[in-house]
Amino acid sequence: MRIAFIGDIVGRPGRKIIKENLSKIRVEYNIDFVIANGENASHGFGLTTKNCDELLKAGIDVITGGNHSFDKKREMFALLETENVLRPDNYPAGIPGSGLKIFEVGSEKLAVINLMGQFAMPTVENPFNWARKLVDELKEQDIKNIFIDFHAEATSEKRVIFMMLKGEVSSICGTHTHVGTDDLQIMDGTSYLTDIGLTGCRDNVIGMDKKVPIAKATTGLGGHFEVPNACKSILQIMVTDIEEGRAVNSFKLKKLCNKQELIKTDAIAD
Repeated sequence: MRIAFIGDIVGRPGRKIIKENLSKIRVEYNIDFVIANGENASHGFGLTTKNCDELLKAGIDVITGGNHSFDKKREMFALLETENVLRPDNYPAGIPGSGLKIFEVGSEKLAVINLMGQFAMPTVENPFNWARKLVDELKEQDIKNIFIDFHAEATSEKRVIFMMLKGEVSSICGTHTHVGTDDLQIMDGTSYLTDIGLTGCRDNVIGMDKKVPIAKATTGLGGHFEVPNACKSILQIMVTDIEEGRAVNSFKLKKLCNKQELIKTDAIAD
């Protein structure tokens, strides 16, 4: 099984570069299943029904979320009930939706888990204990292929969950910071990347126009972050080959707008 994961999709530029490139990448690299974090896909904050439909039609199989999952509450509530859309599973009880779904990929089962960290995030249940519970339950069902999108601010939290679960899950990839890290690796049969980085504008601040972030940093006075109408965009994808629940190969692809070639970086293997 070959799965792919796309990082935080930010606004129209992120959706556009996916729409223009994902189907070709799926064919070229023989990708069986695509997961993408879409909590910033609509104007940088949340996910609308229209944009969800656009992303699913572009070749994404399931959309994960994070701290902005409920920025478009009414639409998100409906999406969680009707589409392949997840929100962090460790949100407190009573929140609509789920952060775990099991898919049929060919003749195999793939569990996709969406969790959120604690540092500088909304109130959630302990993600480490929650992950332990979910993985144990999946093992009881004899489900070996497990992918985790861990949406967290702190790199240390992401590393902790990797150290906890390496050898027990197939792949773990971090989201939220919008800044890609250079530590893709495979250890004990688990592929891991601290943060995939954004898919969207790469010439501003975390995919947003630079004016408001600069003003906030220099004066303390904030404003509403806006996704630029025009920018230099990037598409970032982690691809992992899984056999019997273990990652046997992994690499990252980066596609810059207006350039034909893909930049490929292989994982470091232990």
